[in-house]
Amino acid sequence: MRFQNDPLLTIGHVAQRSGVQASALRFYETRGLIASVRADSGHRRYPRSTLRRIAFIVFAQRVGFTLEEIAAQLARLPTDHVPTGEDWKKLSRVWKARIEERIAELQRLNIGLDQCIGCGCLSMDKCRLSNPGDRGGGTGAGARRWTGEMSAE
Repeated sequence: MRFQNDPLLTIGHVAQRSGVQASALRFYETRGLIASVRADSGHRRYPRSTLRRIAFIVFAQRVGFTLEEIAAQLARLPTDHVPTGEDWKKLSRVWKARIEERIAELQRLNIGLDQCIGCGCLSMDKCRLSNPGDRGGGTGAGARRWTGEMSAE
């Protein structure tokens, strides 16, 4: 999307400024996350405001959003002007819940690893981390979880 007074940048310049490879920029474009215009030469030119979209994509991926979720969030941006800081702030509020979920998950994992490594039992019928409540015992003998026969749940 091109707005008035939004200068165009080459793909190389955008890659350099954003720290994202040109191939990734082309991929994001095929997924509809960013858009370019073509110069008379046929080369891609990106509106400068695309840099903020790319930063959003990169950080959203780090938080754990899928590209589909990112696309849905980006679709909520205004279409009548270059998104402002306030527009981006509204969008990033969704991240807080996701970050808190990830923190809680990592804390559970950290506690579980301490207990598991400290215990040293490596027992599939007692391990609360890999096999809580021995839910794998009902599927039969052997390392079914590790061979892919049993889902990791």
